[in-house]
Amino acid sequence: MLNMSLPIPSNVATDSKKTLFMQSRYAHARQMKRAAKMTRKLKTILGRVVRDIERKASKTRGQISDEPLRELLALAHRLLVQERDSKNKIYSVHAPEVECIAKGKAHKRYEFGCKASVATTSKSNWIVGAHALHGNPYDGHALEAAIAQIERLTRKTPGDVMVDQGYRGHDYTGNATVHVVRRVPKNATRAVRRMLKRRAAVEPTIGHLKSDNCMSRNHLTGKAGDEINTLLAAAGYNLRKLLRWIVFSPVLALLQWLEAMLNFKSPLQRHPLSP
Repeated sequence: MLNMSLPIPSNVATDSKKTLFMQSRYAHARQMKRAAKMTRKLKTILGRVVRDIERKASKTRGQISDEPLRELLALAHRLLVQERDSKNKIYSVHAPEVECIAKGKAHKRYEFGCKASVATTSKSNWIVGAHALHGNPYDGHALEAAIAQIERLTRKTPGDVMVDQGYRGHDYTGNATVHVVRRVPKNATRAVRRMLKRRAAVEPTIGHLKSDNCMSRNHLTGKAGDEINTLLAAAGYNLRKLLRWIVFSPVLALLQWLEAMLNFKSPLQRHPLSP
C-alpha cells in the first residue's frame, strides 16, 4: 500500500485498460501488427505515467523516499527499455522473479516460473531432496547443491547417482558416482543397469508434485516463496505416500493371509490315504 496522493488522470487509466484488452484480443486473433501497435501505445502511456509521478513526487517531497514506490518506478523503467531480445526481462510486475524456461516440447515450448531440482530414492521413490533454482541455471551446475542437500537431510552420502543427459558436464566433485543415462559403461554391473532403468521413475513423481501437490502454480511471494513451496510440495508427497502405506499395509497383509488360508492344504489332502 502506497501512502501518496498522486492522482492519475481518469482518461489515462481508461485508455490503458482498453488498450491492454485490445492488445490481448489482437494477439489471440493472430493479428500481430495490430497487437504490436497496441503494445507501443501501452509503453507510451506507461512512460507518461512514470514521468508524471516522478515530476509530482519531486515537487512535493524533493526526492522519492517511499521504498515501494521507488521499486515500482525501477520496474517501470526496466519495462520501458527492454526489447524482445533483452536478457533478464520482466514477465510479471507482481512477480519480477519469474523467468522464461524453454522446454523444447511441441505442446509446451515455454514455461514461466523457476526451475526445481527433485531427487528420489531408486527403489521406493521417496523424495530426499527438493529445492528451487533461480536464474535458470544449467542442470549440471545444480548437481553439487542437490547432493549437498541430500547429505544434509538424510545424513548419508549416496553411492550412485542416476541423472539424465541434461546433467552432462556436471560440477559434482564428491565421493558419489554419477551415472548418465544412455552412457552405460561396458563394465557396469547388473545393479547399476537396473538403477539406470529406474531413473525414469522420477518423471511420474514430478508429475504428481505438479498435479496433486500444488507445485505447478506457486501462490507465495518472492524467491523465498518459491523455495518454501517446493519444500512443502515434496513434504506433502512423502506424507501422502506414508499415509497410503499406513492405511493399506494392514489390508494387504490381511489379503495375503486369506489367500494363504484358502490355498492351505491339510496333510491328509497332501498325502491321501490309500484304500
